[in-house]
Amino acid sequence: MNPALENLEIAILLEAVFRHSGYDFRNYAPASIKRRIQECVRVEKVETISDLQARVLHDPNCLERFLLALSINVTAMFRDPAFYLAFRTRVVPLLRTYPSLRIWVAGCATGEEACSLAILLQEEGLYERCKIYATDLNAAMLKKAAAGVFPLDGMKDYTTNYVHAGGTRSFSEYYTAKYGSAVIHAGLRKNILFTQHNLVTDGSFNEFHVILCRNVLIYFNQELEARVSRLLNQSLVMFGILGLGAKESLKFLPDEPCFKELDPRNKIYRKTDQNCGQCPMAPKRCELGKPM
Repeated sequence: MNPALENLEIAILLEAVFRHSGYDFRNYAPASIKRRIQECVRVEKVETISDLQARVLHDPNCLERFLLALSINVTAMFRDPAFYLAFRTRVVPLLRTYPSLRIWVAGCATGEEACSLAILLQEEGLYERCKIYATDLNAAMLKKAAAGVFPLDGMKDYTTNYVHAGGTRSFSEYYTAKYGSAVIHAGLRKNILFTQHNLVTDGSFNEFHVILCRNVLIYFNQELEARVSRLLNQSLVMFGILGLGAKESLKFLPDEPCFKELDPRNKIYRKTDQNCGQCPMAPKRCELGKPM
């Protein structure tokens, strides 16, 4: 196919999906979104992207499959164990100073990261004072996440991740094996609220002491990266913690001056008022999240 024509078809498709459903993928990284759309063409057994567009707009089931395919859903429990080990050693001591904690896991997919964080916080004696808001744009993914049911054959790898992340117990204590699945214990899910939120189109909905938005920005173009980093900044209390993915960074983004690197290797940042006047965020906020 003519690359220019294919790019035009993709642009028209994404614009149509946005106008039809409100889901906005127009500023996702072009290479990533193209691969996903090409896979949709193959799975739906249509000839062209234009044919896919017609089906997406007129078949609700096809639209649901399309949205699921374009959503970011690559995840695992204690993915990148070094991050969780750094969180345990560098961030947890800071969190102990707060009487209560609000944590946002943005782009939670099927919930593995939120459950991993709950396990870590329980082991550190902090879970009872936490409320974890786990959000994703895809309702079908959130339904799976809220159920807390994961494939049993993944538990071996998850156990290895857990050990390398500094886990202090037997990982099998946190789930029950049933009918080929692993069901995370209800006590670990009681303080997690799974709810729909679109980083691309929605605004800030609370102020948080910790935000994890890991392996999400890599799917966005520079314009959208800037918008989302602004949203994350505005959603953090002063001295709050931001965790990004291993291949992500705040470098060259407008809100970079508002943060300092707490652990550069593991992409853990702390919001600070140093040079905060350089960023467009207003008003400046104090530690408790109230205007100064």
